[in-house]
Amino acid sequence: MSATELRLVLLGCPGAGKGTQAKVLCERYGMTHLSTGDCFRAESAAGSALGKKVADYMKRGVLVPDEVVNEVVASKLDALKGGWLLDGFPRTLDQAQGLDRYLRSAGAKIDIVLSIAMKPEDIVRRLTSRRSCACGEVYNLLSRPPRVEGVCDKCGKPLLQREDDTEATVRKRLMVYEDLTSPLVAYYRSGGVFTEVDGALPVADVTKGLCAAVDALAGSPTES
Repeated sequence: MSATELRLVLLGCPGAGKGTQAKVLCERYGMTHLSTGDCFRAESAAGSALGKKVADYMKRGVLVPDEVVNEVVASKLDALKGGWLLDGFPRTLDQAQGLDRYLRSAGAKIDIVLSIAMKPEDIVRRLTSRRSCACGEVYNLLSRPPRVEGVCDKCGKPLLQREDDTEATVRKRLMVYEDLTSPLVAYYRSGGVFTEVDGALPVADVTKGLCAAVDALAGSPTES
């Protein structure tokens, strides 16, 4: 099977670098990148019946129910040709089972689930080290510090720590993620399509590990 025809799911806790790796994988293999956030925004902007349903939940600040999330994703997959990578979906066991039912009805299946795993303490250290500027620049005191402490390289404004990057908030996000995804990881492991890569490695090494798994499935060599 060509890598451009593969159907991938990418899992990773907050701060694991999932967005960065999703972009690299899609560019390398010519896949379509689908994130639930982008799907929700597109449906809402289109003003469709489904979009209005999603917008109502988001406006009320409540989680979009699994059946609605599944419906949104299915509507996007229906319109796609070629391979794709799902980023941020599924988040729950119900969503994963719903996705499998949808794919079976289309005579398809998930080819591989890639998971970027990190220890909680590594995630806490990484996320609490992030600093943001009003201009949109984001720094990390560990991996990408500003030239002058507390000052944005680009515009010279002071850098701040976002509320969702404080230790208390990060630990709460990780607890929620763990509660939701532990059954999900077990489900995919049992299906034999699961590959885990250590997200604490340098970014290039994480990419290499993910690509090796894809290349093994597609029968193409991994570039060094």
